[in-house]
Amino acid sequence: MHALTAALPLGSFALKQGTQMIKSELVQKLAEQNPHLFQRDIERIVATIFGEIAKALAHGDRVELRGFGAFSVKSRPARTGRNPRTGESVHVGAKHVPFFKTGKELRDRLNVEEK
Repeated sequence: MHALTAALPLGSFALKQGTQMIKSELVQKLAEQNPHLFQRDIERIVATIFGEIAKALAHGDRVELRGFGAFSVKSRPARTGRNPRTGESVHVGAKHVPFFKTGKELRDRLNVEEK
């Protein structure tokens, strides 16, 4: 397995607590921080990065972004589930699911003691 690594300036995307960031907002923030780049180029860069992560995961590879975390694929075995409406037993097939494990630097930033 190969790892895609990059150093991310984690402090540059501060959001208010309880908010979320969608891809277009990420592109906008990057455009604001890099006025020398065209927005269409930034959109292409972001789409390429996400596409490469998805492609690597589809091949079963692990993707590591140093200081941020690692994406990998976990296998879930087949099981018997329940239909919540009827209570009837239902067969759920085996599947692969994406998994994200935060990096130490990101975990440390999330768990800073407030003063």
